[in-house]
Amino acid sequence: MRKHYRVEGFDESDLAPHPMDQFTHWFEQAARAAAAGTVFEANAMVVATADAEGRPSSRTVLLKQYDTQGFVFYTNYGSRKAQDLAANPHVSLLFPWHSIARQVIVTGTAHRTGRDETAAYFRSRPHGSQLGAWASAQSTVVTRAELDASYAELSARYPEGEQVPVPPGWGGFRVAPRTVEFWQGRENRLHDRLRYVAEADGAWRVERLSP
Repeated sequence: MRKHYRVEGFDESDLAPHPMDQFTHWFEQAARAAAAGTVFEANAMVVATADAEGRPSSRTVLLKQYDTQGFVFYTNYGSRKAQDLAANPHVSLLFPWHSIARQVIVTGTAHRTGRDETAAYFRSRPHGSQLGAWASAQSTVVTRAELDASYAELSARYPEGEQVPVPPGWGGFRVAPRTVEFWQGRENRLHDRLRYVAEADGAWRVERLSP
């Protein structure tokens, strides 16, 4: 079960000055690979959190936007990840683009997005996804019948074409990066790992990590 990577190297001279510019470059390549059927959901990322006692948990969510301020995803604020982040805002993100032998690993802190930003994104979602945000009390114990009944009731209350209000307990988190590591698979397990580290003055230091 060992994969032998045989791809080009990744050198410090290849890096953009800012990690988000470098992320854009790699993300666009992953998105093109997804369009070709090579990568499945280029914006899928593993979000790892820990509660106040340090007990970890992780799950896959979808990146919905990113900019120089960080990476944004949306969730129910009653979910396990949201409760973890309320107690401990430190978080790690992992973009696992295995089929193109790349990973991006982010560490940083998460903060809620503003309600205007949340509302703008919520209105862009498909009608069914808007209803789903109301129907699911994420991370709570439920039967399938209860979940389906909740969705059916909401479908009757807000038929297609009618505006669905933003759930008060639902919204976004923006992860402000402290480190951003770009991992490129290489043969003989001598992978390239280049990591941006935020400095106190706002600059970014680049370091190479041993594979």
